[in-house]
Amino acid sequence: MDSALAPANVDSVPLALNGATHAPSQTDSVLKNESVSENRGEAVKTNLLGLNRKAMEEYFRSIGEKPFRASQLLQWIHQRGTDDFAAMTNLSKSMRGYLTEHCEIRPPEIAHVQYASDGVIKWVLQVDATNRIETVFIPEEGRGTLCISSQVGCALNCSFCSTAQQGFNRNLSVAEIIGQLWVAQRELGRERRVTNVVLMGMGEPLLNFNNVVDATDLMMDDFSYCLSKRRVTLSTSGVVPALDRLGEVSDVSLAVSLHAPDDGLRNELVPINRKYPIKELLDACKRYIGTEGRRKVTIEYVLLEGINDSPAQARALGKLLANVPSKVNLIPFNPFPNSRYRCSSPETIAHFSEIVQKAGIITTTRKTRGVDIDAACGQLVGKVNDRSKRHFRLQAIE
Repeated sequence: MDSALAPANVDSVPLALNGATHAPSQTDSVLKNESVSENRGEAVKTNLLGLNRKAMEEYFRSIGEKPFRASQLLQWIHQRGTDDFAAMTNLSKSMRGYLTEHCEIRPPEIAHVQYASDGVIKWVLQVDATNRIETVFIPEEGRGTLCISSQVGCALNCSFCSTAQQGFNRNLSVAEIIGQLWVAQRELGRERRVTNVVLMGMGEPLLNFNNVVDATDLMMDDFSYCLSKRRVTLSTSGVVPALDRLGEVSDVSLAVSLHAPDDGLRNELVPINRKYPIKELLDACKRYIGTEGRRKVTIEYVLLEGINDSPAQARALGKLLANVPSKVNLIPFNPFPNSRYRCSSPETIAHFSEIVQKAGIITTTRKTRGVDIDAACGQLVGKVNDRSKRHFRLQAIE
């Protein structure tokens, strides 16, 4: 094994689904004032942007209103992009006054925007005084994909990902997750729309379980963004207990960051594999998609020169996935400062793809987009006030 692959300490990864590092869902907390914001010197207000249908209905019941108000508010906030209660003309004047006094619609603030030569847009969003996240819009013919973040930094430590090198600060709230979609829709206007959402930005979505589920509920709600389950994709490095739990409450499309055909290599590239090895992960994938024959798990595989891109590894990958309803998405590695890896050559990528396809598995190669503004896969960094101190340890090593 390449000695440059420094293993991370997976035992330090916070894996408890409801532990101290994981904020309760807005559905559970709306009546406990945990979905509120507070400005110094001003009254505490509930941020309605972060409430899914169930939480919104609970909120209106708590103030003595009919639950159907939830559908009205969801449409105003998410379909019309309104953040002014006074403009919600199908609500009574007294209701608009109450909401103005006690509530708000507050998305993350845009710190700055970058535009790539290929049409990709990256928003850097301020989520609190010291932390920023990044959100990327990728336009294509007939579709527009938004790549959103679920954490400030990442609690995991995949060695080929720039986000991981920034360390970890906290989970994003529901409002901060769905707020990325809200901001993008507002900024894009009516001529360009988000048709697909991928949770492939900063963070491990399944380590922010409740808030991610509530946010994806909003994405698929008929009174919010009306996205089908096939157009909302959650990408995970393989938190197996959370993946099983996800199958009980959601049916979003699933992508898995595999990146190696065997445990020995994956233990070093994706350290969480030491806790949940490949067989456990793929078994969980099969449980998630169940018996619905048309559904497939997307297997993500970043190609690293001389590390995981040999013909033998391609054959091993094909054999590994023989009984898993899946398709493979090969991802050319995108460099970032102080990275120890290089991207496989186009010829190597093409040959790898050919071998996997001959094994009977649909295989595509992701086109690199937004690389001139560091918006490509694995390049998102934001600004992380690192509580894990990983960033400083890496600096010391360098």
